Amino acid sequence: MTSRERVIRAVRREWPDRCPRSASFTPYVYEEFRRRTGRDDPQNYFQMDIRYVSFRLPDSLPDRDKWRKTLPAQSQLSNPIFGTFVVPANFYHFWGYVFPLGDAQSVQDIEAYPFADIFQPICHQHLEEDIRRLQEQGYYVAGFAGHIFETAWQLFGLERTLEGFLAEPEMVECLLERLTEYACFIARRLTEAGVDMLQTGDDVAMQTGLMMAPHIWRKFLKPRLARVIATARSLRPDIAVWYHSDGNILSIIDDLIEIGVTVLNPIQPECMDLRLIRDRYGDRLAFWGGIGTQSVLPFGSPDDVKKAVRDVIRLFAPGFILAPTHVIEPDVPWDNIIAFFEAADEFGCYENWGELKSDFL
Repeated sequence: MTSRERVIRAVRREWPDRCPRSASFTPYVYEEFRRRTGRDDPQNYFQMDIRYVSFRLPDSLPDRDKWRKTLPAQSQLSNPIFGTFVVPANFYHFWGYVFPLGDAQSVQDIEAYPFADIFQPICHQHLEEDIRRLQEQGYYVAGFAGHIFETAWQLFGLERTLEGFLAEPEMVECLLERLTEYACFIARRLTEAGVDMLQTGDDVAMQTGLMMAPHIWRKFLKPRLARVIATARSLRPDIAVWYHSDGNILSIIDDLIEIGVTVLNPIQPECMDLRLIRDRYGDRLAFWGGIGTQSVLPFGSPDDVKKAVRDVIRLFAPGFILAPTHVIEPDVPWDNIIAFFEAADEFGCYENWGELKSDFL
C-alpha cells in the first residue's frame, strides 16, 4: 500500500495496512537529526506518509516602510505575504510579535495595510505539477489555506483583537474579512490543483478552554472558516478537511463538524480527554496527533513514549494519523524520538493485529 492509499483509508476511518505517521522538527532537532544520521531528509528516513505544497512568493513585495517606522529597530518580517513582524525573544526558535496595525485608528487604516499579491499566476501555477509529481511518487499531499484569527492578531495585537470583538467589531471584521478572502483563494487553488487534503486552522484555545466565549467564535470566526471550506467543497465535495487548534476546543468540535471538518488535530492529551473525544466523535472524525510534546516526549522514558504510541493507536485506529501534538522541541531526548518511530513500526502495523481488529469495528 502506498502512503497515499494508506492516508486516504485512515482519513475515511477504514483500515490501512499500518497507521500513517507524521512529525516535524524544530531547527535544533533537525540539526541533531543530521548529526546523528548523516542524512538531511527526516521525512524519508522515518517513512512519513504526507507531503506538502504551498504558494510561492511574488517577485516583489509591497512597501511597508510606513508601518515599519513604528516598530522596534530589531524587528524582522516573519510573514512576507501579510506583513507580520517579530523580534528576538525567549529562547531557541521562539520570537515575540510586534503589531504593525497596533495603532490603527479606523477601518481605512486596516484597508490601507498592504498584503502581497498572491493572486498572480507566478505564486500558484506550479501547484498542479508539484502535486502530480508527489502523488505519482506515492505520497498523500496536503496544502494549508492559511490562518485567519492568528494572522489578524499578529497584525492588530492579541489583546486588541480579543477586546475588539466587543469594542471595535467593525475594525476586527475588516481585517478578518481581508484574510478570509485570501484563504478562500488559496483553498480554491489548492483544491483545483488536486491536493488530497485541505488544511486549515487557528489556535483559538488555551488548555482550559477557548480564548474567547464560544458565541464570539461562532459570530466572528466560524462563518469565515465555513466559507473557506465551502470554497473547496464547491469544487470537490469529498475533499478531506483538516483543522488545527492547540488547547481544549471541546466546546466547538460539533461546530467544526457542522461546517465540514473531517480530521481534527492535534488532540492534546495534556488538556483533552482522548477517550471522550474518541467515543463522542469517532464516527464522524479522523484524528491526527495524540502524542504530547509537553509531557511524554520531553519528560518520559523511551518505554513511556512507546506505551503512549501503542495506547493512542489502539484508541483511535483505524481513523488515525500518528503524530506529536506539535513540532518536536529541543527538550525532547533523541532516544525518545527514536522510540516514537520504533513504536510506530511495532504497534502501527495493523496486519499484525489479528483478532485485535475486531475490538474496533
